[in-house]
Amino acid sequence: MPRTAAPPVPVPSTSRRRTSASVVLRSVLEHGPVARSTIARLTGLSPASVTDYCSRFTELGLIRESETPRRSQGVGRPHVPVDLDDSRFVVGGVHVAVPYTTVTLLDLRGRVVAVRELRHDGADAAAILARAAAGLTALLERSPRLRCLGVGFAAGGWVDRDSGTVVEHPLLGWHEVPVRDVLGARTGLPVHVDGHARALVNAERLFGRARGSRSVLHLFVGNVVDSAFATNDEVHHGPRSQAGAIAHLPVPGGTEPCDCGRTGCLQAELSERTLCRRARRAGVTEGVNPMHVVTAAAAGDPEAVRLLVERAGAVGRAARLLLDVLNPETVVVTEVGILHREDCLLALREGVGDDRAASVVPSSFPDSVLAVAGGSVALDVLYRDPLAASPEAI
Repeated sequence: MPRTAAPPVPVPSTSRRRTSASVVLRSVLEHGPVARSTIARLTGLSPASVTDYCSRFTELGLIRESETPRRSQGVGRPHVPVDLDDSRFVVGGVHVAVPYTTVTLLDLRGRVVAVRELRHDGADAAAILARAAAGLTALLERSPRLRCLGVGFAAGGWVDRDSGTVVEHPLLGWHEVPVRDVLGARTGLPVHVDGHARALVNAERLFGRARGSRSVLHLFVGNVVDSAFATNDEVHHGPRSQAGAIAHLPVPGGTEPCDCGRTGCLQAELSERTLCRRARRAGVTEGVNPMHVVTAAAAGDPEAVRLLVERAGAVGRAARLLLDVLNPETVVVTEVGILHREDCLLALREGVGDDRAASVVPSSFPDSVLAVAGGSVALDVLYRDPLAASPEAI
């Protein structure tokens, strides 16, 4: 009988290769130092595939072998575990809030390496982005041994990830600002752009309390009030990244006038501007920094305590509405009182209700939430497609 040719060996598609590389590097992040055989068991990939990806990551400088081999149950050849190499690479982060911009460097574990705050002082979008680029450059110049893989940008308002544009940020007065193009031209680095609530969902999935959750809702309550929702490791963006806009949800019994012309919108009721205005009216503080209200509460000011606890309870009731609609496994809340006071966390959970209170947690980054937000946009891109960290690796 004539011999037939052997069937061709299937070549993984680019998408499949990207997914496999992602799950391997995520396994090293979550479990390292970890043996390659354990990665194969955790991911369902073949040992040969895991070894190949680990070799590539080692060449790229993303992982390294542990210095101390481990024996499996005390017999056989020792395993040489692999772990992230967090000594070489960083990502840059830019988070634009209403009063100031935070520029930062994060390592591959999402930890803050360096950070700087730049006040806006009335500057327009072009000047704010120019200062941010200069601030990042200065941070990198102070750490010449580190290589920056890219820059992540996050802000509130309507941020379109695909075009890299802040479409609308009413509190800043920004409209159709091409952030990716501007920062890319000034830094010479790849720039990735997203809304800050979605950025923080990614940070929680990669480095925080929501790691392993099948669905996550993030509620951000600052000067801007917005949200983000992720299921099965995918953050929902919606057409032109408009998902998560909750600023104008009506609050029953709300009294605060909103710029949209209505009364009692969620952002108008719960924003830090409103908190500080009420604190000034009550004689708690004279400024516009919500941390001054937290400081006053810590010093025993009963009005400051009341303002913070009442606000946390209202945030809980808002979270309950979103829980009823989306039914996430985990809810992460970023709000200044909840991050720093146990009574505010209790008020939040009371507002949510006893049946779901245990699923609601504060941000994993109480002292660095804005610093982490920007850089996490870039780190999410890295962990989704780690081989793209170097053009030669694809």
